Amino acid sequence: MARGCCAASCSSASTDNTHNRIQDRRPIVQNSSTPAGRPVRRVVIAGGGTAGWMAAAALSRILGKRLDLTLVESDEIGTVGVGEATIPTLLNFHNILEINEREFMAATMATFKLGISFENWRNVNEDYIHSFGLTGTDHWTAGFQHFWMKGRERGLASDYGDYCLELKAAQALKFAHLPNNGMNYAYHMDASRYSRFLRTMSEHHGTKRVEGKIAKVNTDAATGHITSLTLDSGSTIEGDLFIDCTGFRALLIGQTMGVPYEDWSHWLFNDSAIAVQTDATGPAVPMTRSIAHASGWQWRIPLQHRMGNGVVFSSRYIEDDAAKSLLLSTVAGEPLTDPRVIRFKPGQRPETWKGNCVALGLSSGFLEPIESTSIHLIQRGIIRLMQMFPTDGISAHDVAEFNRQSARELEHIRDFIILHYKVTNRVDSPYWRAAREMEVPASLQHRIDLFRETGRVFREPTELFAENSWIQVMLGQGIMPRTHHQTADLMGDHELSGFLNGIRDTIARTVAQLPPHQAYVQQYCGIPKM
Repeated sequence: MARGCCAASCSSASTDNTHNRIQDRRPIVQNSSTPAGRPVRRVVIAGGGTAGWMAAAALSRILGKRLDLTLVESDEIGTVGVGEATIPTLLNFHNILEINEREFMAATMATFKLGISFENWRNVNEDYIHSFGLTGTDHWTAGFQHFWMKGRERGLASDYGDYCLELKAAQALKFAHLPNNGMNYAYHMDASRYSRFLRTMSEHHGTKRVEGKIAKVNTDAATGHITSLTLDSGSTIEGDLFIDCTGFRALLIGQTMGVPYEDWSHWLFNDSAIAVQTDATGPAVPMTRSIAHASGWQWRIPLQHRMGNGVVFSSRYIEDDAAKSLLLSTVAGEPLTDPRVIRFKPGQRPETWKGNCVALGLSSGFLEPIESTSIHLIQRGIIRLMQMFPTDGISAHDVAEFNRQSARELEHIRDFIILHYKVTNRVDSPYWRAAREMEVPASLQHRIDLFRETGRVFREPTELFAENSWIQVMLGQGIMPRTHHQTADLMGDHELSGFLNGIRDTIARTVAQLPPHQAYVQQYCGIPKM
């Protein structure tokens, strides 16, 4: 079994040393459009924020010697800026870019994250943690969950989470870097500071930033490709490849290239969020809190200097004012910002690359932030683009494969998120009753039925969430498999008890030796005590 979310398919092996293989910088070809066969040298990123500056940082760092890279953004246009919880795949991205972790964490006021605490999801006053770790030890014929189920049947096993280091460390509010990458983790970070951090890096590697609003997107009548962006100042930015990071507006991929949006709101009811920042009132915990309520859920994301808060809800079941009151009545600490409403529509664009336009981030699609996948999807789109970069011309086959992989990846994540709503014992509100009763994608229903009947899970090679993630959430949401694999029956009670106790006791000893998370962050990043 792969290790939790950290085992996500961020196929970085082929890109780690890409910058070492680039030896020349060919002349920039001044062509007005980029049909197949014409090289791409001028790349224009439309929009900044997390998506824009992640793209600029990666392209300038890895391919910058042979690209003319320009990013267009306006200080007058705000960004969503609430993608402050991440998953472990971001460490792969930072390794590719050779980002120093201490410098990054100090610059973004980051803390460590070992998982997500889901509170009131299975039912009111029932909680569980989806951690980033591996639980137990597998046999080649069967996952650890089968041995745990056998032990539970015989009265020999404790809670499933007791056999996961990251989960127990999160519960104990502890953290440390362990030898041999022995602790899977991600970050909580200030998204605005992260954009500024990446901007500094990008400009150092040659990215040119142009201030201004995009007034018009110009296209070639013959090819339909984008040729340039006209700014409100009247200046024109020409390019060969355009990356749409304009957020929900999707100014390039949607409004100009005409790619439609596939609406998934019949599965994912939430269409609104309200965010507010508050003072930090206590030590930062090493996990995101996701607290369900009658018409949605709210997040709490602890940074070094403040708390990020928000409520995600369906406008069909609760009005904005009521959602805002709910949020403000439950936050700790004094608000530092005014609550702001964010509207969204869950879904995807079937083409995230069309012509010479590639969409990243919110312009390509959006799934609510329940499992902190937004930054991961930006990262995957960037890495996929670099793997298929049209140096010598745009290939229709590359475009088709890029779109196929992007759509499939998002559908896998979509199913995992829907699982949290479909499998619940809550019947206390119309919202949760509707979630329980909805028909879900056949791909998800198969996973649920397979686990409920046999205790088995599967993972496709390029899928983000590994087997243990599915197991933790399905068990946490209340599915207990009817049977376990017969391999577990080959162990007698004495052997099985020793096997289970050995794993649990080793984890308990390790956690006991870990320092408190808050103290470790202060020591590691050099941030003064609160």
